[in-house]
Amino acid sequence: MNAIVLAILVMVSLSLARVSVVFALIVATLVGGLYAGMPLNDILEAFNDGLGNGATIALSYAVLGAFAVALSRSGITELLANKAIQRFQLGEADKGHRLLTLTLLGALLAAAISSQNLIPVHIAFIPVLVPPLLKLMNHLQLDRRLAACVITFGITAPYMLLPVGFGAIFLNDILLANLNESGAELGLEISPGMVPMAMIIPISGMALGLVVAAVWSYRKPRRYQDRYLAHGDETPSEAAQHLALWQKWILAAALVGTVTVQLLTDSMVLGGIFGFALLSVSGVFRWREQDGIFTEGMRMMTLVGFIMITAAGFASVMQESGQVEALVESSTTLIGDSQGLAALIMLLVGLFITMGIGSSFSTIPIIASLYVPLALNFGFSPMATVALVGTAAALGDAGSPASDSTLGPTAGLNADGQHDHIWDSVVPTFLHYNIPLIAFGWIAAMTL
Repeated sequence: MNAIVLAILVMVSLSLARVSVVFALIVATLVGGLYAGMPLNDILEAFNDGLGNGATIALSYAVLGAFAVALSRSGITELLANKAIQRFQLGEADKGHRLLTLTLLGALLAAAISSQNLIPVHIAFIPVLVPPLLKLMNHLQLDRRLAACVITFGITAPYMLLPVGFGAIFLNDILLANLNESGAELGLEISPGMVPMAMIIPISGMALGLVVAAVWSYRKPRRYQDRYLAHGDETPSEAAQHLALWQKWILAAALVGTVTVQLLTDSMVLGGIFGFALLSVSGVFRWREQDGIFTEGMRMMTLVGFIMITAAGFASVMQESGQVEALVESSTTLIGDSQGLAALIMLLVGLFITMGIGSSFSTIPIIASLYVPLALNFGFSPMATVALVGTAAALGDAGSPASDSTLGPTAGLNADGQHDHIWDSVVPTFLHYNIPLIAFGWIAAMTL
């Protein structure tokens, strides 16, 4: 068995058994590295070298978590949630309000898509936008697994299809560039217009998975408890009673300023710090409480942050092991002369590679150099080659415990401790997106 496959199986098995994802990643790192023949010192060195790659995003989430808790502590989120609950008469016994639920999900989807293409803040919007909506979701009895599927679709499908924002980076700067570089000596030439066209069929599979999640899998109501996200001298409900108009304007400015600073500086940390600082001087909570609120917000994001840091170390060891190339080479012996089997094996191998690395952006350069010669050797067309490489690289993004596409939704939906990362984010997105991606990616490879 290939070391990467073994490491992924260990990580997934331990995670599904409700072992801490951080612990599962560390054990999988050791198992995979040792099985690949790496000395323990080399494993630890590669692991430590990789940790820094996840530190920035982890710190960013911690700061944005502090900003989200500060917003909750101001009472504005409680005020808005209560007004919505009263306006739409969302009593505990109410089972309806399907239109309002769909509107809320549509808003989450629009925000997620905008975060990739229109206002490219990536997953930074989730810790700020989602926690204030949890109380409203509770009274709508909205299954948060559906919300996780909606957000994950919005932050993955657009960049694989639309060449704008992060989509321009993924489709043109990474996918197109690496395909042409790997195929230059083999006569392969891909034009920019071919890339999004080739990805339409695989993304249609994700869209079908989203529809299935909405109309069948998670259609039934699910009950959650209302819990305060912040604790202090006053509850958020009490704080909301004496919010002045000028303070509400400062709260709005803090939200806009957080996004603006992030876009101008390309730093989620500075954006979150700016928003928190503005709230601190606005008087929406006592000055002496700010340290506790900041600490509480960072604590809320601790698990997600440590998973991101550990995942970066895990990916570093998997790349240093040299087993990625070995996995592709060994898989070719199973294919024979079957083009259909070749497409399926390439997609499955891509799933394991991307789940280990946790990012389709980082996987493209590795997969393209290995898959382009293989795809052309089996007679796949240029469009089919694009679909194979693009789908194979994107597979792990939507269903890996270590991917920001699953960690992001968890960070927002688990703000009150009622959303499990593995069973409520990873498993639903894997079932509804990875399986259709494999099926529709295979169809694209065989028909284009």
